[in-house]
Amino acid sequence: MASFCSRLTICLALFVLILGSANAQLSTNFYYHSCPNLFSTVKSTVQSAISKETRMGASLLRLFFHDCFVNGCDGSILLDDTSSFTGEKNANPNRNSARGYEVIDNIKSAVEKACPGVVSCADILAIAARDSVQILGGPSWNVKVGRRDARTASQSAANNGIPPPTSNLNQLISRFSALGLSTKDLVALSGGHTIGQARCTNFRARIYNESNIDTAFARTRQQSCPRTSGSGDNNLATLDLQTPTEFDNYYFKNLVQKKGLLHSDQQLFNGGSTDSIVRGYSTNPSSFSSDFAAAMIKMGDISPLTGSNGEIRKNCRRIN
Repeated sequence: MASFCSRLTICLALFVLILGSANAQLSTNFYYHSCPNLFSTVKSTVQSAISKETRMGASLLRLFFHDCFVNGCDGSILLDDTSSFTGEKNANPNRNSARGYEVIDNIKSAVEKACPGVVSCADILAIAARDSVQILGGPSWNVKVGRRDARTASQSAANNGIPPPTSNLNQLISRFSALGLSTKDLVALSGGHTIGQARCTNFRARIYNESNIDTAFARTRQQSCPRTSGSGDNNLATLDLQTPTEFDNYYFKNLVQKKGLLHSDQQLFNGGSTDSIVRGYSTNPSSFSSDFAAAMIKMGDISPLTGSNGEIRKNCRRIN
């Protein structure tokens, strides 16, 4: 009997160990001992970057979105192309628009000085996104960390995984749902467009061809975005005309007034199932803030590499 119990105890211990490694969890205190100054190190570098260019906050937030939506939050968006794979930087959603890589390099350099070989680039992206939102006046949240970095990237996965600005509501709901994100998460996370800018090529069709748009708003945007394709394609316009550098709920107020810049933005308030959520956020900024923070934590949980999977990159642009 004692022998059986002993064997059973060993088997149970092995089972728990295997289960634990297969379901390794992120936590807010993962680097508590191994890199105690991590969060302050990241924040000071992000603060410096935003002080030089306010738009950088939106760019860092977007990098995290575009990383998580392609094979999970694994830092793959940061990898340069190699002879063995074509990365995500030149995928359609990122080419000529994703930016902030040099800021991530600066953060990584500062973190490496503080605690070499300990913190992943994937975690740096997650922390920098939170800090960017907070610095620009938005909510804060406790970032879960413990991710490891991917050893590869996929341009095709980026082309297929990131919803384009031409998406309709059903396509948006479907893509977010496939990643475990609810319709409320979709609307809340879309509120990240309260900061940042978009290229003319991504909103030209909306301001010239769509009817669910405020006429004066469309006319204003047409001034810097010519009708002819190929002319002024990279001209920029703020996603939120009212307070483009403040993280607030004006994005939703704009949608209610038919002043969403992208087709995919206005789809959230166009007589569909998400109208009530948009209207609620437009009148209740604290509700938006809390839901955005919760959705960011949830998005950060998408398929992270943990345990012995992946690696801790020394340079965020290439594998070790």
